[in-house]
Amino acid sequence: MKIALLYPELLGTYGDGGNVLALVERSVRRGIEASVSEVHHGDEVPEADLYVLGGGEDGPQRMAADLLRASSFASRVSDGARVLAICAGLQILGTSFCVEGDDEYQGLGMVECVTRRGSSRSVGNLGTEVHGDRLVGFENHGGVTELGADLRPLGRVLHGRGNDGSVDGFVTDSIWATYAHGPVLALNPWFCDEIIAVLANRELDELATVADELYRRRCDVVFA
Repeated sequence: MKIALLYPELLGTYGDGGNVLALVERSVRRGIEASVSEVHHGDEVPEADLYVLGGGEDGPQRMAADLLRASSFASRVSDGARVLAICAGLQILGTSFCVEGDDEYQGLGMVECVTRRGSSRSVGNLGTEVHGDRLVGFENHGGVTELGADLRPLGRVLHGRGNDGSVDGFVTDSIWATYAHGPVLALNPWFCDEIIAVLANRELDELATVADELYRRRCDVVFA
């Protein structure tokens, strides 16, 4: 399994690089080989099974969008690679997003969604129902994201705002996207395993770790 962390110096504000650590650790413990490449400004985007995009501020987000637009990233995803996108990364994949006030900036257009500035910033715990499971995280963004008619949300918001107060993120055959920081895969071991199972194309054995108890405790707080 090849994992590429894209532009952590631009999209690494909220510790989202920890998603890569969770993926590797939970894979290796099951005997699944996993390697990680960090892609920085000026680097070629390598071949990978999964690309990870984190969150970032307006200026770095715009720079990351420009770098990705000029790279082979979109074509590699079209050829079968998958993506985990968090917050700013989620917005970049869409048609357009707002930066630095209400200035509209072109996204990569890989999915049909538009992010505009909300009337207030969303900061705090985020809780989402994802096909019967509970996803927890922390959101810190000023955007409101509208999904196209054919784009499925990742889940239904039970606490916080996510995209618009009703749903969070989106999911396609090749992309998982959410506003949940934390990092989300370290906070939600079941979600991490779901992604690993898809990438490895196999059912996973149960893996009991301290992450399970920490997840339950955070759910008690967020969904109280």
